[in-house]
Amino acid sequence: MTHNAIRRAVENDEAVFGASAATFSPTMIEIFGDLGLDFVWLDLEHGGPSPYDSTALEELTRAADVVDIELLVRIPMPEPSIVRKVVDAGVRTVLIPRIETADELRPAVEAAYFSYDGEVGDRGVGIGRGSRWAGYADSHVGDADEDVLVGTMIENERALDSLESILSVPQLGFAFLGPADMDMSMSGGDPLAKHPDAIAEGIDNTLDACLDAGVPAGRILNDPAAAADAVDDGFQIVRIGDDIGAVRQVLGERLATVTAGDD
Repeated sequence: MTHNAIRRAVENDEAVFGASAATFSPTMIEIFGDLGLDFVWLDLEHGGPSPYDSTALEELTRAADVVDIELLVRIPMPEPSIVRKVVDAGVRTVLIPRIETADELRPAVEAAYFSYDGEVGDRGVGIGRGSRWAGYADSHVGDADEDVLVGTMIENERALDSLESILSVPQLGFAFLGPADMDMSMSGGDPLAKHPDAIAEGIDNTLDACLDAGVPAGRILNDPAAAADAVDDGFQIVRIGDDIGAVRQVLGERLATVTAGDD
C-alpha cells in the first residue's frame, strides 16, 4: 500500500495542491492525477453518493490508486459512524464540517484511529477496501493510523471563538477555512450581507492560530498568484479549482471566441 501523500507532505512542511471533482467521476480523478495534482476534493456534504455507500467510494479510491493521487473527502456531518465507513472504504484524508467546539470534533477524529490519545481509539476492525479486504491483520491495524489524516472546517463565528480548543484536539491533522459559510454566519439573518473586513480578520486569525498550534491550514484559491501567496504565508493545503468550473471557463471562452463574428 502507498502512503498518504498529503500527510507526508504537511508533516514535512510542504504544500499540496488539489482540485474538486464535483462530478464524482473516476475518470476525472484519473485526469487530475495525470496532471500532477496532489489530491482530489470530494464534497459529500453537498453532493455525490451517500457516505454510507461503500461500493461507490471504493470505485473512487480505485481510480485514485491508479494515478497515485489522494482523495480528500468532506463528509456531511461530524458523525463517527460516517468517519468509520469512509476510512474502511479506503479514504485516508477526511474533512469534518459543521464544527463549533472541540467537544463536537473529538469523537469524529477518534473514530478514524485504532489508537487515539494514548488509548484505544474508536475505529474498530472491519472487512473493507481500507484493509485490502484483510480485516484484522497486524500489518493493517499496526500501520493504518500512520496514514490517516483528519481535518476540520473552520467556517463560522463560533468556531473562530473556539479556535484554540478546536486546534488542541488530539491527532487533528489540519484545519480548512470556509470563508463563504463564515460570512453567512455573520449575516445576522441576511444571507446576502457581506463582511469582507471581518472575514479577512478571521482568515488571518485562523492561520496564526494554526501556525502557533502546529496544525496545517488549508483554503480554496482559484487565482494562481493568490494561491502562491497563500503558501508563502503558511497555508499548506490549497484547492485551486474544480472540474465543472474549468470546463465552463475553457469551453465558455472558446465558444465566445468562435461565435464572436455571428453578431
